[in-house]
Amino acid sequence: MRIVELTGESKKNILNDLLKRSPNHYSEYESIVNEILDEVRQNGDSALFAYTQKFDRFPLNAENIRVDRAEIEEAYGRLDAELVEVIRRSAENIRDFHKKQLRNSWFDTKEDGSLLGIKFTPVVRAGVYVPGGKAAYPSSVLMNVIPAKVAGVKEIIMTTPPGADGQVNPGTLVAADIAGVDTIYRVGGAQAVAAMAFGTESVPRVDKLTGPGNIFVALAKKAVYGYVGIDSVAGPSEILVLADETANPRYVAADLLSQAEHDELASAILITTSRELAEKVSEQAKLFTEELSRREIIQKSLDNYGYILVAESMQDAIDAANEIASEHLEILTENPYEIMAKIHNAGAIFLGEYSSEPLGDYFAGPNHILPTNGTAKFFSPLNVDDFMKKTSIISYSGAALEKVHKDIELFAESEGLTAHANSIKVRFED
Repeated sequence: MRIVELTGESKKNILNDLLKRSPNHYSEYESIVNEILDEVRQNGDSALFAYTQKFDRFPLNAENIRVDRAEIEEAYGRLDAELVEVIRRSAENIRDFHKKQLRNSWFDTKEDGSLLGIKFTPVVRAGVYVPGGKAAYPSSVLMNVIPAKVAGVKEIIMTTPPGADGQVNPGTLVAADIAGVDTIYRVGGAQAVAAMAFGTESVPRVDKLTGPGNIFVALAKKAVYGYVGIDSVAGPSEILVLADETANPRYVAADLLSQAEHDELASAILITTSRELAEKVSEQAKLFTEELSRREIIQKSLDNYGYILVAESMQDAIDAANEIASEHLEILTENPYEIMAKIHNAGAIFLGEYSSEPLGDYFAGPNHILPTNGTAKFFSPLNVDDFMKKTSIISYSGAALEKVHKDIELFAESEGLTAHANSIKVRFED
């Protein structure tokens, strides 16, 4: 991994490099995606089936689009029994964590007869997109579905692309069943996003659409936002490690590579105050890469978006971390809690040498659907609130309104909205 002195100029250059990976920079694909969306919106199932034949080489139709119970039961038999139990335990941890996010409706009453409040209501139907092939991750199924179940969503559907033989990844099916998906459709790509956003004869329209995917899926989600709610437009995976001289270089290197193996566009960055640690991590990353199965992907990721930044002070390192606003942030310092208090922008923070990033990916409970490409400055991890709507409740008695009616009328008239003012006035006519 390249070692760079952390300066204002190097930080600016790295930020510019990282932003190039955003789906917002792939406009050349937007026309293709928009064509797919329009076709499915206008022609429904026929377009959905045609695109599945074209892209996945599977003859999809109204009879085979839904995954039946027998296929789900068969998927259990295709997985190692111990893995199934691990998925169950992971699901329970995720469920327990997200239950703590539930909020109750509240109402505030006053003696004058006024009542104000917020009513929390889950969306009626949620849709989850799950990638297929080599990018099939059962853990992401759990992370998308369980918050919706905890929120109280009545119906959850899932779309995932089939292989040429029509089969769906068995781990995906088992995780979906354990998490509580109601219906699974074997369709993927931008066409699946269109089906969930607009509805077809076979796939119902959803209210909220979540889940990761390739650039076509990301751009499709961006395009349908407004017709349906979405979680975010996800970019490639990221990890940033903040470390001082007390960090173990083997741990740091291993953690950086855990994200670099996702994608050639993945970003792995170490910011440290120790030149010695920087050099040891660089050497250890090289040794690990040579022995790991996804070495080609890892090497390209490190060549393109891997950095070791040496900072003059820990405060400079913290400032850079807040600017980068990484999806995953590990703090491997003598006092990680002290550093954590100064971090404002990160999707998830991992504290201490035994809290490596994969703990969050698979088992701890917090969601691993996280903001990327610097969006942790204003977005949060997927959570129960993403599947809830907040409705304002307003109730005034005649006595309560009488005390303020002239204020409201004056405000409305100042904006030239005389009908607004009149709506209040008529209630106090002689």
